[in-house]
Amino acid sequence: MDAGLTLTTEMMLVLGLVVFTVLMLILEWIRADLVALLVIVVIGITRLMPVEQLFDGFAGNAVISLIAVMIMGAGLDRTGVLGKAASFVIRLAGGVEQRLAVAINTIVGSLSAVIQSQALSSLFLPVVSRVSARTGVPLRRLLLPMACCILCGTNITMIANSPLILLNDLIASANRNLPPGAQSIEPFRLFAIAPVGIPLLIVGVAFFAVLGRRLLPDEEDKQNVTPGRTESYFADTYGIEGDVFELTVTAESPLVGMSVGETEQLHDAPLILALKTGNEARLAPPADQMIWVGSVIGVLGRRDAVADFADNHLCRMQVRLRNFGDMFNPTRAGISEAVIPPTSHWINQKIEDLRIRKRLGISVLAVTRGGEVFREDVRHLTLRPGDMLVLHSLWRDLPPASESRDFLVVTDYPKEEQRPSRIWYATAFFGLALALGLFTDLKLSVAMMTGAVGMLLAGVLSMDEAYKAINWKTIFILACLIPLGWAMDSTGTAAWLAQEVMVHLDGMPQWLIQAALAVLTLLFAQVISNVGAAVMMVPMAINIALASGGNPAAYALIVAISTSNTFFLPSANPVLLVVAGPGGYRNRDFLRVGIPLTLLMLVTTLIAVNLMFGR
Repeated sequence: MDAGLTLTTEMMLVLGLVVFTVLMLILEWIRADLVALLVIVVIGITRLMPVEQLFDGFAGNAVISLIAVMIMGAGLDRTGVLGKAASFVIRLAGGVEQRLAVAINTIVGSLSAVIQSQALSSLFLPVVSRVSARTGVPLRRLLLPMACCILCGTNITMIANSPLILLNDLIASANRNLPPGAQSIEPFRLFAIAPVGIPLLIVGVAFFAVLGRRLLPDEEDKQNVTPGRTESYFADTYGIEGDVFELTVTAESPLVGMSVGETEQLHDAPLILALKTGNEARLAPPADQMIWVGSVIGVLGRRDAVADFADNHLCRMQVRLRNFGDMFNPTRAGISEAVIPPTSHWINQKIEDLRIRKRLGISVLAVTRGGEVFREDVRHLTLRPGDMLVLHSLWRDLPPASESRDFLVVTDYPKEEQRPSRIWYATAFFGLALALGLFTDLKLSVAMMTGAVGMLLAGVLSMDEAYKAINWKTIFILACLIPLGWAMDSTGTAAWLAQEVMVHLDGMPQWLIQAALAVLTLLFAQVISNVGAAVMMVPMAINIALASGGNPAAYALIVAISTSNTFFLPSANPVLLVVAGPGGYRNRDFLRVGIPLTLLMLVTTLIAVNLMFGR
């Protein structure tokens, strides 16, 4: 590295962009994907890198690989692979709780090597709920260990973790700006990091096998999600109790001419689940649908409360369901629970503005957030990541409604596997993609896209389903932040930062410098996305390695792995946030588990990487 680098105007511009990006990702004044788009535009306007290369990230190896992995993950889910995994887990465990936890953690940790972590956590939520319901093991003792082991297992290959997918692109950028005489850094092959990832997964599984019950006790289990759909569960957890009754609106009733939304605002109004006017009957009637003479309302509530409401509003109450009997059959409809993931378009939207009943035929009965249950006037509630929704709908309406991934159904409900006949095509093309990535010199993006295209041609997914499977927000953030990493290299900003850091670290042992970088990366990843932390820290780590005489590949790998090995807070990683609501976890639960596990992962990473790159 050049000696005595001075801070230039270009370097100050890049540092300003880095500070701006970090602040915006922490404060969330601007959406993360819009921040990323703004960064790439500023880089282009200020000519911090050639304009003709500015949008190369959208066609980069990392982005194409991630798109292909998302499509293949959806194909495996569509053919019922994960449903079979649930049955396999139960058979493997034989009803023993400790064996059950080890089986789940080992299987999801292994799958996370080849399926993107956030998608896998979303897909396995109902699987683990199903296992919990069948075995009686509390869900809170299964979900958090599962999420942590998913993060541990993502370090086995280069395709399941966004920072690791991005790593080779950052290494290629660093190679273009290496000082004269420096040896170029070899990119990592598909399973090249398995000697690090496998020990991390083993340590994670062992950690929960030994300490799981002690760290996640049975206290407050009543707040946990269980998929049994029993009356006592919903009454205890959400205050939703009673039975379904029919109310026929008479000519004298004050409800005549009122909308469903207005009726719901009335004092002591029961939950309105269905409405029949004339010959048209539907569940989840929209708030603007009108009630007329002869309309039949399907309501949920305690018998005495519903009877009082019927008397006060001059309605005839029917205990037997004559109009909605088929609709409310438990095999056709019922109550389910769903969590709002960090990538949902529903975040920061009011429930009433989403028009969920009108568009999807689904009623939102309650919302729980951080242990607090909202039942009154939920239509005016603004949704946040990790919120748990209590829904009522026809079972057949849930799969198409949840395809957008705006909410993830946690409850195990009656459904058919959609394309079980295509399961062998899905597994064959997925295996082909892995084989091409492992045994040929094809780029990872080409190998993964081969498997994705094969699934599409075999009818595992349609093109429209493939588009829906792609998380475009993640893609945009990744593609737009890649040029920021390139600019840090090309302008010499990363080298200048490394020079300043080495003033304080010079003369220290290699393992101590690596540990300091890993801890700094862990702290960054707590407040910004793991992709953002990788973009900022990998170029600096490579330059610090060059300045200290270390192995640049080892330094880059330690930083990339450290961006995802953060277990302190659910907000630090989408995988943890997805399970926070369904598991009924609080911040203290994450700290109790996360502090020792993060330290254990840090030590294991440093040992495994240095053994792998032993000098």
